[in-house]
Amino acid sequence: MTTTHHLPAGKAANGPYTVDISPESADWGHSSLRVLELPAGGWHSFDTGDSEWIVLPLAGSCTVAVGGETFRLAGRESVFSGVSDFAYVPRDAQVSLASRGGGRFALTGARCTERLPARYGPAAVPVELRGTGTCSRQVNNFAAAPPAGGDAGQGFACDKLIAVEVITPGGNWSSFPPHKHDEHRPGEESELEEIYYFEIAAHDGTPGLGYQRVSPSGHGRGTDVLAEVRSGDAVLVPDGWHGPSMAAPGHDMYYLNVMAGPGAERDWLIRDHPDHAWIRATWPDQPVDPRLPRYTAPSQ
Repeated sequence: MTTTHHLPAGKAANGPYTVDISPESADWGHSSLRVLELPAGGWHSFDTGDSEWIVLPLAGSCTVAVGGETFRLAGRESVFSGVSDFAYVPRDAQVSLASRGGGRFALTGARCTERLPARYGPAAVPVELRGTGTCSRQVNNFAAAPPAGGDAGQGFACDKLIAVEVITPGGNWSSFPPHKHDEHRPGEESELEEIYYFEIAAHDGTPGLGYQRVSPSGHGRGTDVLAEVRSGDAVLVPDGWHGPSMAAPGHDMYYLNVMAGPGAERDWLIRDHPDHAWIRATWPDQPVDPRLPRYTAPSQ
């Protein structure tokens, strides 16, 4: 079982970033994630290079300046307190972030070809409850791919980037049934690299933990991971069946998913593991976990 795909907190730190995952460091072609912590009054600038990026507050607020425009992000207290507004910045641009009160900010990136305009993303993102019973979780689809068969203009438009947030109540399983997206099968499955970035809620001051599984699918590199994850950890999924993501009882789990791939279309098409797909048929007979929604998005 490999450990190179589990990056405990601090292992992927680089310069100003507590997490810095690039196509080069991950040894793949498309997906990136940086996590930036700024002190009160702090600022940071970066070049977007050949990638599009979304600046997403994890905790705190900031302003984002790019190409003569400034976006003021209200942010949030923490990933467990609400959804956040965000800013999209295009490739081949210079970006500056500043935070009066300080905070922690995710930069989700994907190599792309089209240069879309910089835009503000409001906090009124689609919030979805997925699964029931102990498989209940909440998905904040702030930069999800358009639904299969839907209008490509639905949701927040990106060229290649797909990014969502998931809240799993303590004791529940998410990313279940295990699924994969490591083959190009038109209309059935997308080829996408994926990053999981975790934050785990503490209980009475005790740090939380969870577990993440990735198993070989017979395609790609044979990625095989069983990791105990804590706040600030990341798991790389270049291929394989991924899931479950297991939240320890008493400790809600948050993860940020960042995906991109070589396909011409920005699709999220998955294949469930054949040994576990049956679990979906049990969901209509069970209620959604009453702890969800953890929060809802504000109206437009």
